[in-house]
Amino acid sequence: QVQLVESGGGLVQAGESLRLSCAASGRTFSSYTMGWFRQAPGKEREFVGAVSRSGGSTYYELSVRGRFTISRDNAKNTVYLQMNSLKPDDTAVYYCAASGRAGWPAYEYDYWGQGTQVTVSS
Repeated sequence: QVQLVESGGGLVQAGESLRLSCAASGRTFSSYTMGWFRQAPGKEREFVGAVSRSGGSTYYELSVRGRFTISRDNAKNTVYLQMNSLKPDDTAVYYCAASGRAGWPAYEYDYWGQGTQVTVSS
């Protein structure tokens, strides 16, 4: 029902910033809670944060609070992940995901992008 395409990943040095974008198809984008996840090699997929349907609420995993900011522009069907003060431990493939579930925060996500690689060198 919705396709998600991440972009903006790359190679940066520790302390630098990246802004990831996730472009969504469809005309029901505002009906979805949007989340960001990441997965490093050999590690489990990890929740990064989420933004509510209207963009009025955000929630972040502890390790990124104060450094990462999630926002969305429903008119553009796009959600963003601004990553500041990047650390080598942030290195991972980052995925955006959409949840059609009711409630906040969302625990299950229905649609996933293909991911974009973020590599932070020391």
